[in-house]
Amino acid sequence: MALPALAGGEEPVTPPHLDQTAGPRDVSLRGQRYINRGLVGAGQLSAQTVDFLGDTLGSFSSLQIAPGSWKRVGDHYEGVLWTLPDRGRNDPAANLFFDYPARLERFRLNFAPETGRVEITPDGGLELRDFRGRPFTGADPANGMLAEHGIALPAPASGIGQGKVSIDAESLQFARDGSFYVGDEYTANIYYFDRKGRLRGVITPPEAVTPRCGGKPCFGSLKAPDTGRRNNQGPEGMSLSPDGRTLFVALQSALMQDSAKTNAAGRTAIRVLVYDVRHGPTPSRPIGHYVVQLPAYNDEGRGGAPNRTAAQSEIRALDDHRFLMLARDGAGLGAEGSAPIVYKSVLLVDLAGATNLAGTEYEHTTASVLQDPASTALRPNIVPGEHAELVNMLNPTQLARFGLGIEKLSEKWEAMDLVPVLEPDHPADYFLFVGNDNDFIARKCRMSGQPCDAPIDNDNRILVYRLGLPAPLR
Repeated sequence: MALPALAGGEEPVTPPHLDQTAGPRDVSLRGQRYINRGLVGAGQLSAQTVDFLGDTLGSFSSLQIAPGSWKRVGDHYEGVLWTLPDRGRNDPAANLFFDYPARLERFRLNFAPETGRVEITPDGGLELRDFRGRPFTGADPANGMLAEHGIALPAPASGIGQGKVSIDAESLQFARDGSFYVGDEYTANIYYFDRKGRLRGVITPPEAVTPRCGGKPCFGSLKAPDTGRRNNQGPEGMSLSPDGRTLFVALQSALMQDSAKTNAAGRTAIRVLVYDVRHGPTPSRPIGHYVVQLPAYNDEGRGGAPNRTAAQSEIRALDDHRFLMLARDGAGLGAEGSAPIVYKSVLLVDLAGATNLAGTEYEHTTASVLQDPASTALRPNIVPGEHAELVNMLNPTQLARFGLGIEKLSEKWEAMDLVPVLEPDHPADYFLFVGNDNDFIARKCRMSGQPCDAPIDNDNRILVYRLGLPAPLR
């Protein structure tokens, strides 16, 4: 079955978006054919796992298999898996945060396709340090700031984490030399680290994206700014193109000025920034600036009008204009309330025919891309990127093969990576690893030496899909 590409504005998802396909499924996007060959592997790691710094391990806000580590060994595959936890156990509604040092977690990865078994074994990690060599904190900065290298950075002025740079790490991308980028939700900055985890540079967002309150930067997460990135909806998606020349940065949902004044279904028009990193890792401005429209859904799943946006949580680039994007609802294990799981999908996105807003008023001012504040329709001169669904994770038939049901899926699937299948007869086939962020939810939880126990264990999970692309990635 071949599914068409969509340019945004498609019918919203109102009942649960389920797929019973047992075998392969074809997707067409801008004249090219992609194949979802289905779910081929699954693995999990106990929510009560303790990491290399003695805290409860919480992953995966993002993940990547280390460049050069992926290999086939007999009947299985091995690699080094790096994952990115976010800001530590927290409850923003209660203003509860910990002085959680930012870090990367390292694992040994073993995948056996014949059985579908995925094993992830903790193998240390890397603590991140700022320009001064000090650890970061996960604590909310409120209105506090400090300057490093002439850049205003968030930092609690008192209390937990005082004097440290706050970071809410949400996206991770390695360069070929072992250096890496981390996307921060507090500022919408992209931080560039050397291979030892020391901060070496910052990509600051354009004026349109920078969160401002009363015209001044405001990096806290407890209330929405006037303009710029919505609180807790920053650069969740980030990826380098396979050739290492282009860096994509995608916001989780619409900027404040791009949000329709209706309900949470009005946050579909996200910004995607594209940077040329050939001549330096931290360029001052993007070469591309696009809009992609996310799906809207009804969180009751009963066919009512849409009231939520399926926010994106990760991207992985295929070249300089195409990427995979993980869009999901806010329901599942770990979520508050009992809303049904309605939508969790991996979309193909192509920016080739989209309007480039780089250098325009939509970038250097807070002008909205919406035609009318009461509607999600874009201005007539703005063409969004096209997209098509490639993987519907809500497939009971395929999940059952690995002893899973939709009801066992975690709320926050936020991590993806692509690695080659390494079969000569299938040079354009890839494994897509998808991981969840369990928010450190564990019955026995320790954070900064303090208990943070939860009523349930929300285990860390990885699902593996096999994809057929039009051609090998270069």
